[in-house]
Amino acid sequence: MRTVLSGTQHALRAGAYEAVIASVGASLRSLTCNGRDLTLPFDADEVRPSYRGATLAPWPNRIMDGTYTFGGVERQVALTEPARGHALHGLAAWLDYDAIDKGSSHVTLSAAIVPQTGYPWRIVIETTFSLDADGLTQTVTATNESPDAAPWGTASHPYLVAGEGQVDDWTLDLPADEVLAVTPGRLSPIALRPVEADDPARFDFREARQIGTVEIDHAYTALRRDEDGRAIVRVTDAAGAGVEMAWDAACPWVQVYTSDKGVGKPGHRTALAVEPMTCAPDAFNADRYDYDAGLIVLEPGASASASWRICAIA
Repeated sequence: MRTVLSGTQHALRAGAYEAVIASVGASLRSLTCNGRDLTLPFDADEVRPSYRGATLAPWPNRIMDGTYTFGGVERQVALTEPARGHALHGLAAWLDYDAIDKGSSHVTLSAAIVPQTGYPWRIVIETTFSLDADGLTQTVTATNESPDAAPWGTASHPYLVAGEGQVDDWTLDLPADEVLAVTPGRLSPIALRPVEADDPARFDFREARQIGTVEIDHAYTALRRDEDGRAIVRVTDAAGAGVEMAWDAACPWVQVYTSDKGVGKPGHRTALAVEPMTCAPDAFNADRYDYDAGLIVLEPGASASASWRICAIA
């Protein structure tokens, strides 16, 4: 029997929520509540569009020029974003994960990043997707099975859907005080700026407001958190329905992308990517920057975890 292009399908259900996890990239293929899409889905028998719903590791976002120095050794990884000349979203997005535990409302998947040119460490990843009355929670845990310390970071890449219409029509509540300025075109980091400093109409969503025609593909930090230590991003439609994503202090950064694919191209401004990240863009080159990029150093035998939750706003 032929395996579909996105891998083994793991269907989950709990109350009003249903989700399907595809094994390739441990990808969130669909998430609904009462039949309403909360994320932009894709078909089981298609190659996953870009990084839609993928689990990103051992780095999220970009390594500029694919080069970094760690432990005094300069390394080069493959340039997987040829147009910009960067290494994008790590090494795990196209791994085929094995299910090591599964129930009707949860699945735990596992895969290993093997030592290779540019990243000579063995990292075992386990990720659990779990549905309950509060929505979908994903937890990612990495364990370093190498004899040497390894650089590490992770994130998810869901495209959130508030309802009918496009990104322009929705309201965004993004509790972040700082945004990472980047170069045009290549999106290489420059410096952190207060969201109100350079272009508040584009970047400042601390007070919920309509997104409109602004184009965003930027990392935010200095996240305001609730009494439980959670950062919460909300995207809603004109009627106030939509989707919420929340995460704890393990992710001090979040990338927000308005899905500017090009007018007429599939997926153009049809969803808002919200990507909680354990580290900043180009964190493997953290020494270049005068802010805390959040790079995690996994010692031999050590583990690190991060989690996030997606739920419906009625």
